[in-house]
Amino acid sequence: MIYSPLDQFEIKPLLLVNNYLTLSLTNFTLYLIVVISLIVGYSSIIGHSTLKGTRWSVAIVSIYDTIHNLVISQIGRAGGVYFPLIFTIFNFIFIANLISMIPYSFAISAQLVAIVSFSLALWLGNVILGLYLHGWGFFGLFVPSGTPLPLVPVLVLIEALSYSSRAISLGLRLGANILSGHLLMLILGSLIINLMSSSLFGFIGGIVPILAVVAITILEVGIAIIQAYVFSILLSGYIKDSVALH
Repeated sequence: MIYSPLDQFEIKPLLLVNNYLTLSLTNFTLYLIVVISLIVGYSSIIGHSTLKGTRWSVAIVSIYDTIHNLVISQIGRAGGVYFPLIFTIFNFIFIANLISMIPYSFAISAQLVAIVSFSLALWLGNVILGLYLHGWGFFGLFVPSGTPLPLVPVLVLIEALSYSSRAISLGLRLGANILSGHLLMLILGSLIINLMSSSLFGFIGGIVPILAVVAITILEVGIAIIQAYVFSILLSGYIKDSVALH
C-alpha cells in the first residue's frame, strides 16, 4: 500500500452522531477545541498571578507588548480599538502552528479551504469597515493621488485587482508555508527510514540526514512563529488602509 504525504492533512471523522457526517466530531474540530482551550488557559495565568509575576506571565505580557507595539506602529494610536482582534488572531495562529509541530498531530492552519475562508472573512470585514468610516469615499483608495486623468481607469482596475487579491493571499501565504514545511519533513523522514532499514551501511549513513531533518524541524518551528507574526502585520496594514485610506 502506498501512502501519500498529504494523508496527514485529511479531515477524518472521529465521532459520528446518528451516523451523519454533518454531526460528526472531526480531527479538525478536535484540534480547534484544543487550540481555543490552550489560549483561554494560558491567558488566565495573568489574572491569577501574583504581583511579582511568574515566567509564564512575563512571557504572555511580552507577547502582549509585542503585538501592541505592532498594531500601534502599523495603524497608529487609533489602532488600540483593533488590538484585541489582532492579539486574538495572533495567539490562535501561534498556538495552532506550534501544536502542528508535535509528531502525529494535525495542522489546522494547513487546511487551505478553512484558512482562505478565514482570510476572506477578514477581508470582507475590512471592506465593511472602510465603507462604514468613509462611505463612498472609501473607493478613493483605488485612485493614487496625483494620477493623470487618462490613467485613472487603468490604475483603478489594477488597484482593485490588487486589493481583491488580499482576500486569498492573506490566508494562502500562511497555509502554503505550513503545508510545504510539513510535507518536506514527512518526505525526508520517510526517506531516512527507508535508507536506514535497507542495510547496515544505510543505517550508519542515515545518521547524517537525521541531523539535517532536526535542523529543518527547528527551522519549521521558527517559521510557524514567524507566520503568525506576518499574518498579524499584514492584517494590521489592511486595517490601516481601511481606516486611513493610504
